[in-house]
Amino acid sequence: MADREPDLIVRLGGSVASVDAAAWNALAGTDQPFLRHAFLALLESSVSVGDASGWTPAPILVERRGKLVAAAPAYLKAHSQGEYVFDHGWADAWMRAGGDYYPKLQVAVPFTPVPGPRLLGSEPDALLGAIEAVTDQNRLSSAHITFACGADLAPAEARGWLRREGIQYHWLNHGYENFDDFLAALASRKRKAIRRERAAANAGIEVVARRGPEIGATEWDAMWRCYQDTGQRKWGRPYLTREWFEGLAAAMGDAVLLFLAYADGRPIAGALNFVDGEAIYGRYWGSIADRPFLHFELSYYRAIEWAIDQRLQRVEAGAQGEHKLARGYRPVTTNSLHYIPNPGFRRAVAEFVERERDALVAERAWAAEGLPYRSA
Repeated sequence: MADREPDLIVRLGGSVASVDAAAWNALAGTDQPFLRHAFLALLESSVSVGDASGWTPAPILVERRGKLVAAAPAYLKAHSQGEYVFDHGWADAWMRAGGDYYPKLQVAVPFTPVPGPRLLGSEPDALLGAIEAVTDQNRLSSAHITFACGADLAPAEARGWLRREGIQYHWLNHGYENFDDFLAALASRKRKAIRRERAAANAGIEVVARRGPEIGATEWDAMWRCYQDTGQRKWGRPYLTREWFEGLAAAMGDAVLLFLAYADGRPIAGALNFVDGEAIYGRYWGSIADRPFLHFELSYYRAIEWAIDQRLQRVEAGAQGEHKLARGYRPVTTNSLHYIPNPGFRRAVAEFVERERDALVAERAWAAEGLPYRSA
């Protein structure tokens, strides 16, 4: 398909791996790890997406005179799993009305609820127009841009896309010198509770941190077992393949950070994180042993310590989780964007989004009151 500019060509790619890596990274940047060509291509080569996963890669690409000037990581979705912005109710309503909600078009980083740019490069209107055209021409129910950054919002809303808000919990570094300095900012009762949790979690275990090339086959074996066990108990079928874990160190280097907990020399739990120059992103946790507060220790407290030591600005610990409030994580607003061609269906979703936004105002106020900081 061609845009209004005669030298601007928009096309639908078959994979991110088939796009030149340097050209993609020039648009996405290499700071946030999840937008890197290597990360998205590894999802494809490891068959974590594609095949029977329900995620069919369909990147939107904009070229001017043969040069890639804009792109969006897009997927045709056969379900609503692995997105963390829940639209199951929308799907049920549309199917009850006689429509087919799936496949839909999803602009996202698979299995990764981390806010960031989704309309990469200098042509957001061309990308949005292409997403709308793919949706309309293929009679898809909808298109969605999840965990969009602020720069993506205005161009989409100007074209009539619906904006939906959500809440995550992030820890913010206010120049703390060490973990005890952070604890000193908390109310006494909360400070004592965290110390008790950490003492219980660390009793009889050793925690090691490994980055990128330092993570060997033995460590990946341990993390894989923990991920499989917890994933099967929590959501039925873990999304990521063994090949994805094995390829991470080579693909992502020092952006990968792994915490492993050992008891009697045996690995019993792990937390997989990604790191850039601003933040540490907690992504996958798993355990093969039932230890009190070990999840909090590996996924939250160790990440805070790492952020303080490395002078990072924040910790993003994934979707949902009101329990993070008591551990010093603050509520932040996330955004997603939704294109729904059918006017009646769009009106119904718009009403739902407006009611949900009103409810989120109260939830944010409740969360702010629950912060453990003395200044709160």
